Amino acid sequence: MTKLHWGTNNMDCLEGLRMLKDESIDLTITSPPYDNLREYKNGHSFDFEGIAKELYRVTKQGGVCVWIVGDATINGSETGTSFRQALYFMECGFNLHDTMIYEKNGCGASGSNKCYLQNFEYMFVFSKNKIKTYNLIYDRENKVGEQKQVVNTSRDHHNADNGRKYREIQTKKMGRRFNIWKYNQTSGHDEFSKQHPAPFPEDLVKDHMMSWSNEGDIVMDIFSGSGTTHKVALENNRRFIGFEIAKEYCEIEKERLKSNGLWKYDY
Repeated sequence: MTKLHWGTNNMDCLEGLRMLKDESIDLTITSPPYDNLREYKNGHSFDFEGIAKELYRVTKQGGVCVWIVGDATINGSETGTSFRQALYFMECGFNLHDTMIYEKNGCGASGSNKCYLQNFEYMFVFSKNKIKTYNLIYDRENKVGEQKQVVNTSRDHHNADNGRKYREIQTKKMGRRFNIWKYNQTSGHDEFSKQHPAPFPEDLVKDHMMSWSNEGDIVMDIFSGSGTTHKVALENNRRFIGFEIAKEYCEIEKERLKSNGLWKYDY
């Protein structure tokens, strides 16, 4: 019987998920091949419902699954695949913690010539019950440095200030980030990642990893591809396990990690 190992396992993700222990994963960050928008080698398909159920089983209490997906437009209608999948995750027991947007900067947008160009994907952030880790990013500059709050509502219509008393409220210089995240689609790409049809921007993966996990946590990507989640996890002191059915992508990932001094496995 095949045994799982740390790093990326060259196998079907559903087969691999079924080998994991209950509630063993802190964070999953992944993006499935959806609506045939990308031409993947060997024409692989996947059992979405089976995968969603297994992801719920293996996620720890308070753990998170970030599911990044979009929709194709077919015969004049968007498929709605993303929404159907989100609702099914909730049927499996996940909470929909946040519906986020990945806005793609500097790339060709898609869509019918009868509608606005589409340049985003959904990032559904699911949690298993109440979320355990949330290291939210504060990198948005607050444009209002000071505010006034009314503490006395007595009115004097003959007074310019209407007789009101105010107190000053100091606001933080940097505010919490909004949930629409914009990245250059080629962020962090190298000669290895470019050999995959749909690599993640490294900054996108890192921002989710920093937000929903801590050092030492177990991070998973069930469609590991060219290994971006794997690379970012090792660079940020997380343990990683993943699955990739295509042998050629596993080899690309291995060479990518070696070139960055991150390969530490004996397989």
